[in-house]
Amino acid sequence: MTFTKLGLNQPLVEALITKGYLTPTPIQLQSIPLILEGKDIFGCAQTGTGKTAAFALPILQFLHDKRDVTQKRTIKALVLAPTRELASQIYDSFRTYGSNYKLNSAVVFGGVSQVSQVSTIRNGVDILVATPGRLLDLINQGHIKLNTVEYFVLDEADRMLDMGFINDIKKIIAKLPKERQTMFFSATVSPEVKSLANSILIQPAHVSVTPVSSTAETVKQTVYYVKKEDKRNLLKHLLNNNSIEHALVFTRTKRGADRVAKDLNKDGIKAEAIHGEKSQGARERALKGFKNRSIRILVATDIASRGIDVDKLSHVINYEIPEQAETYVHRIGRTGRAGSEGIALSFCAQEEVSYIRDINKLIKKNIEIVKSHPYS
Repeated sequence: MTFTKLGLNQPLVEALITKGYLTPTPIQLQSIPLILEGKDIFGCAQTGTGKTAAFALPILQFLHDKRDVTQKRTIKALVLAPTRELASQIYDSFRTYGSNYKLNSAVVFGGVSQVSQVSTIRNGVDILVATPGRLLDLINQGHIKLNTVEYFVLDEADRMLDMGFINDIKKIIAKLPKERQTMFFSATVSPEVKSLANSILIQPAHVSVTPVSSTAETVKQTVYYVKKEDKRNLLKHLLNNNSIEHALVFTRTKRGADRVAKDLNKDGIKAEAIHGEKSQGARERALKGFKNRSIRILVATDIASRGIDVDKLSHVINYEIPEQAETYVHRIGRTGRAGSEGIALSFCAQEEVSYIRDINKLIKKNIEIVKSHPYS
């Protein structure tokens, strides 16, 4: 199943392809068609399942299709998130997925000056992502009106309740138009979550996904905290000093895969990159060389790695941490197969720390940290 078949417009699909997303996740498969039909949604899904795209893509499509360039921009979509970090991630997703559309997004959260946030809103926004406290402050000061909102998303509702936001949420909902489409997401469904959902949803469609959290018991997982610019040297160090005979190295981008393979070859380590822009023949040759051990390191993007099945692969190295926690689970599942022990090493730079937190939450344990290494 492709994103096009879910009913998404070509500019959105092209933005997804640019980011390397070709296949919808289960929550996207379930949610996108229902949201496009105009239904309210009650989604039970954890971080790392792709739920942000599940609501962001249909909202972007709706707003683009309805955009009236003669009218001043007003807030048409509101997304509430419990933390500044999550709000920022959702905002970044809207910007990325909507890169081919002329829509304005903004994010507001506490802990920073509100001056630039107010200035952005005054210039006109279509999509607002917010934490409850700061949003209420700006409403009470007269900077924000919610009377034009058509699409409302409440994300991580269970965390909202745990953090004591219930009264703030009720005050915000009271300011929304009754005529709107609401999307409600929660990782867990307690009586309190159900009660809140029932109070704001109208005949919702229920969608639920179980995360792929059961990482292979036979995979030993460790993470190296390292500066982005030191990753190349750390990889060279591990490949020179460790007994890593054969490894699959993951990057997030095609350019990244090419660069890592080129650097390894410069360092005298036989490597090939495979990704979507390589010809089928080049990919098959690289894979054959990796399987027969004439190539020591295969550097791959997530899409190109699908279908790679190498017997007795001892190591997977996450040169870059994936943005979706589920992708990490798929990556490390390449090793430790058929009862043999596998090892997964991850290189985490400062800007990737939140991805590791999402992974720990999904796999329900903390990945062991390697504290003593030359680039720590």
